[in-house]
Amino acid sequence: MQALLGTKIGMTQFIRPDGRLVPATALQAGPCLVTDLRTPEKHGYKAVQMGYGELKPKKACKAYRIGMEKKKLPLKKWLREIRLSPSENYEIGQTVQADIFKAGDLVDVQGTSIGKGFAGGVKRWHWRGGPKTHGSMFHRRIGSAGASSFPSRTWPGQRMPGHLGDAKATLQNLEVLRVDAGRHLLLVKGSVPGGDNSLVFIRKSLKKPEGIKVKVEQKKAEKKKDVGKKKEEKPKK
Repeated sequence: MQALLGTKIGMTQFIRPDGRLVPATALQAGPCLVTDLRTPEKHGYKAVQMGYGELKPKKACKAYRIGMEKKKLPLKKWLREIRLSPSENYEIGQTVQADIFKAGDLVDVQGTSIGKGFAGGVKRWHWRGGPKTHGSMFHRRIGSAGASSFPSRTWPGQRMPGHLGDAKATLQNLEVLRVDAGRHLLLVKGSVPGGDNSLVFIRKSLKKPEGIKVKVEQKKAEKKKDVGKKKEEKPKK
């Protein structure tokens, strides 16, 4: 299981060894606590329940509070189930930290996008809108939602104005640029859905679990250096 719960800290920049500047997002990844287990014998599948974040006892329901007291575990604000392979084994009370990832890994980050409230079609679906000249009767209106002759109704799935954002979104194959296991920090390339201090779910990439092929990138960088040296060594006419 290579997955963690965490929070988004904010965006920054990262300088690669070859001098390139790339945008990056800092994530607080864990530490997460294993609060419960799911077994094939009892539940029909194998999984682990992971908890993250501190929670005051007065904000927890009685059933949850008593259940955690019986296990002698601290209360956690967020809980998430993660499926396990048959070979993976965990124990209740075990801690999972950011060191399960390393630089060069690819991860999928899931979060809740920033809510924008009610939005029109131009903002929500990037419609072009009507003419902006004098005499136009619609600048940002939706226009016809269904012709009168056919189909004489609105098609299912017709894009309309409505609530924008505040939806679950996943960005795949984000490169892990740096891992600070001591402070439980991850630096990933690019942006991540959600606002600062929002909850994110970080897992190893499902499509590219092997990660970045660092050797190939190193060879490309070395070739560029060799080409630059050869140009410098050419005698001037």
